[in-house]
Amino acid sequence: MTDGQRDFHKPVRRPAEVFDRFYAGEDPGEVLRVAHSTAYALLARARHDTTGEVVDRLVAFTDEHGLDDIAELWSRSPAASLPGALWRLYLLQRMIHDDPQTAALLYERGRIALDSADPVIAGAPVPAGPEELVALIDTILRGLFEGDFAVALDRAAAFCRVEASGATHLADDYEPTEPERASTLTTRALRLATYATDLAACAALWRRDALS
Repeated sequence: MTDGQRDFHKPVRRPAEVFDRFYAGEDPGEVLRVAHSTAYALLARARHDTTGEVVDRLVAFTDEHGLDDIAELWSRSPAASLPGALWRLYLLQRMIHDDPQTAALLYERGRIALDSADPVIAGAPVPAGPEELVALIDTILRGLFEGDFAVALDRAAAFCRVEASGATHLADDYEPTEPERASTLTTRALRLATYATDLAACAALWRRDALS
């Protein structure tokens, strides 16, 4: 056989089921199964790690790798589920890390405006600057892996409510002069309020041993 003949060999044939596995559309049931199994495996590994190294890597994961890998695993999971809770916490962490100045502005405005215990539950110092909020969200995420899971979710929910309140009040301030910015803040407030509801629901389910 000449070199030219070697270059143009026939393609390897694969059975139809193998082809379908690689190229067919994703099975939603399989996507959910993988999301739940990876979330449980990750949580179990972190909680059985006595050195703290696994938790350190998990808390720093998005700083080193971004959100893409986590999104692929968990972003399509139901809100009231373990992978859904983990996805929301990582997304919240990324939001704070990417723009801690805005997060601090919203938090302080919300803390002043809210007549509730949410600022106390969230646990940020007063006043909370950008560095303090980055430390706070990392501490909350760490609590998922090595502390009381439900308490960490409740703290995250309270944090979201404070931020949502701040975004709502700032949107009202900007509405007369900068309506586009006001609209962006309103959207952010709605998203944060939804996350607060989702995370609080997950905390309640965890306490009943019903978060799956």
